[in-house]
Parts: sequence; C-alpha cells; structure tokens
Amino acid sequence: MRIALAQIDPTVGDIDGNLALCLGVASEAAAAGADVVLFPELALLGYPPEDLLGQPHFVERSMSAIEEFARSAACPAVMGYAHRDADGIHNAAAFCRDGSVERVYLKQLLPNYGVFDEERYFEQGLEDVVVDIAGFKCGLTVCEDAWFPEPVTRAAQLGAQIVLNISASPFHIGKGRSRERMLRDRAAANGVWFVYCNVTGGQDELVFDGRSVVIGPNGGVVARAKAFATDLLIVDIDPDEKEPAALRIEPIESEVEEMYDALKLGLRDYICKNGFTDVVLGLSGGIDSALTAVLAADALGPEHVHGVLMPSRYSSEGSIADARELARLTGIHTLTIPIEGPLAAVERVLSPTFGSLEEDVTEENLQARVRGVLLMALSNKFGWLVLATGNKSELSVGYSTLYGDMVGGFAPIKDVFKTRVYELSRWRNKQSPVIPHSTMEKPPSAELRPNQTDQDSLPPYDDLDAILVAYVENDRSADDIIGEGFDAAMVHRVVRMVDAAEYKRRQGPIGIKITPKAFGKDRRMPVTNRFRG
Repeated sequence: MRIALAQIDPTVGDIDGNLALCLGVASEAAAAGADVVLFPELALLGYPPEDLLGQPHFVERSMSAIEEFARSAACPAVMGYAHRDADGIHNAAAFCRDGSVERVYLKQLLPNYGVFDEERYFEQGLEDVVVDIAGFKCGLTVCEDAWFPEPVTRAAQLGAQIVLNISASPFHIGKGRSRERMLRDRAAANGVWFVYCNVTGGQDELVFDGRSVVIGPNGGVVARAKAFATDLLIVDIDPDEKEPAALRIEPIESEVEEMYDALKLGLRDYICKNGFTDVVLGLSGGIDSALTAVLAADALGPEHVHGVLMPSRYSSEGSIADARELARLTGIHTLTIPIEGPLAAVERVLSPTFGSLEEDVTEENLQARVRGVLLMALSNKFGWLVLATGNKSELSVGYSTLYGDMVGGFAPIKDVFKTRVYELSRWRNKQSPVIPHSTMEKPPSAELRPNQTDQDSLPPYDDLDAILVAYVENDRSADDIIGEGFDAAMVHRVVRMVDAAEYKRRQGPIGIKITPKAFGKDRRMPVTNRFRG
C-alpha cells in the first residue's frame, strides 16, 4: 500500500487557495502512484480558524469546498474540513474517493487547554470509522484522538490494520520528540501501523513543525518528513509486516536549531501571509535587535530588512559600530536618524509643565517613544512592518517602554528568554558569523542614561530566567521558588514585577510561541488582579 502524506502550509481563511493547493498536491500523489493521500487537520480552512467558524457562510464554504475537492481530486484522500450536521459544527476528516465524499469521521476528543479552544467551536463526534483502502482496513482519527489511547484501541478492535491521523499540532520546544514517543506507544500497544500527517507553517503566534511520521506496528519509525517545511512523504507499507525497515527518516534537530527554525518560519509566514514584503526595526547594537535582524534576513532575504540606527546622547560609539558591523555582515539596508532633535523638541514642549522636577524614568521613556514614532513613520510611508525586538525576560517583568521599544506589528522573540537569546545567537554564528563578537560579550544595556546596564534594574539574567520559568511557565508560587534556594527578596520582587506588567503585555504586539506556556494564548491573566503568588 502506497501512502502519501501531504505536509502543507495552508493559510487560514483562504479556502479557495487552500483548495487549489490541495488539488495540486493530490495530483502529485496520484502521479507517484499513491493509493491514498493524507492532508492535515482542517487543511481546507487553515488552523486554527477561531471565530471565523461563527460565521455561517464560512462553514457553508467549507462544506462546498470538500465537495469540490472530492469531485476533482486525482487520488483517494483523507481531508480535514469543518462539517455541519444537525448536532452543530464538527472538526472532520472526509475520506474522498471516486469523485465523492465516501465517509466522514468527526473528531471525538476536543482539546480545550493552552492554545486550544475547540469546545468553543465544535461538537464532539461519537462514531468510530474504519474504511477499506487498497484492500486494507484503515481507521480514521483527527489529532487529539491519538493523544489518548481509547480511539486508537477502538479502531484496532474494529479491525484496523492502519490508523490514519490528520493533525495540526503546534510546536513548542521538545514537542516533536514527545509527540513521536506518544505515537510510537499507540502503534506498539495496538500492533497497528500509525500514519500521522501534521501541518507546517506559521499562523499568528503559532508555528507548526510538520515532522509527519509513519510508524510500524512494533513502534519503530519507518519514515519521517521534514521539520518546519512543506513536504510530500511517499511511503510503501505492508500492513502484514510487523518489523519494517526504515525508509526515509529526516533527523530530529537539536533544541536550539528547532527553536531557530521555528522563529524563522513563524516570522516568514506572518509577514508573507499578511501581504508584507519588507520589515523595519531599530538597530541598537544590542543582542536582541541583532538576533531579530538576523532572523528577518534569514526568513525574508537581507534586501527586505531595514535597520534604523537612532543614536542619542547616551548611545556609545561601540554600540553604533556594532550595529553598522551587523548590517555589513548580514547585508541588510540601514538608515541613521539621530533622535536628539525630536527629543529636544518634546522636552522643550514639556519643560513648562515639568518645571524644576528632576529627570527620572520619564526622560528615559521619552527616548524610546521618539524612536517608536520614527519607526512607525517609516512603516506608514514605505509599507514596512515594524518588528519589536523585546525578549521574554524583559516582557515578563515590564522592562520595556509602552509605545516605545514595544511598538511594532510583530515581536519575533517575545517568547525567547534572554539566556536563550544568547544561545540562539551563538548557534547562528556557528553557521556563519553575522553577529559581532562585541555584541555578544558586552553587558546588555538600554543606553537611556549614562553608564546604564540591565543589571542596574534586574537580577542577573541566569537567576531571573530561572525564576521566570518557575513562576510564569510552571505556575510555581513564590514560596516554592524560594524553597529551591533562590533569594527571597529577589523572588518576591520578580513576582511583583511580572504581575504588575500584565497591562503592558496586553498592549504589545503578538509574537511567536516556542515555549510550553507563552504570554497570550497560553497564559491569560486578568489585568485588574490582587492575588499575589
């Protein structure tokens, strides 16, 4: 039996475009002699369609699109779409053959945690479905149905020799390995072949890593598709063979490499799917803007990246030189717009009101906000999307300026802790040197006052990030974290800063999720809130 796994990158809401894409891939699968081609979960709609599902004409278009696909597909296929019946809307898999929809499977297990809200949109399916393909019995499942044993076990009990699973499983660090271990367990526990087709690409905060896989009944991986890329994986399997040999297995990347690839893909798809070609960002000479610029150059090509140097009286010659050297190494376009003139004008306007009050963080924030105004002006004039360069450590504790360095349409590294910013930068420089050595080595600084460093205001990043992982990602209390040996005053200070910064994070741009718990879809805290952890 020859199976094709169509690991595609659809666009949410582009039903006509997704339909054309799927029909083209189905023709490729047919030309390769496939008996069936699998497409990802909700492939005709893109995942997740969210409240588009609340628009009746959107679901109606989904229903007509699956009929169009079935009539025109050159190969038998399992296709993901939204199905409406008397019970409501379902996340469905259609088995299409000979010009019609032959069977429909309705997803039984609806995830409703983390980034998932499927109970908001879909009704639960109740019927197991096994179809005959090329003389073999194949059980149909959708994504979460494989995360628990029962649906796969029931399919096997109904005689399925092969379990087909279409999925839209978003990435976070380590997800590929843990997901594959789980699928191997499902196959081995039931003595069935497991064929898993995942989507790839970026959708707002989410990135889908692909890595579709075929697993033998002994739990061994027979074939694995590419990571973070489209792919058409063609696999010949014999359902009666219990210990098959490996055919084509793409390697599982190292943790730092998969982080980088996820960020690059998420950035590229956000820019391209939203109709932009170019991006602009402030180049400070620091590590965050350097990594963001390199990611953008790798994702879009350096000719589509515009870095703006906006020096002030506090900008060091070293930082200006580092920003220029980064531009030289990457080949990105740069502009230099000093901020002393507009900053002085704003200070002059405010002077009668401020009177003799001493300078404080107000004047520091003015510098960041002037820079934000300039970046947004360039965006408006040239159609470049502004990239914010803040990292997760800063955004966690509010070490950022609302309407200043937080300005932007997208924040590629907002889910990347500062220690990982350095890790990613070192890894990228091993591929080719693009980030100046001095940028990597100097103490990080906002350069908004004389001789300023981040550690004037924050704990050392190694300590800060460890506390943030415990509090933000693992939901540990302050007492629990202190019990692990951290300084009590430091922990309470960090917790207070995290809680107080929620209003800032609500107003910042979205960015790419790479951790198990990112701000936004994963972690949703009330702004008005007196509970203290």
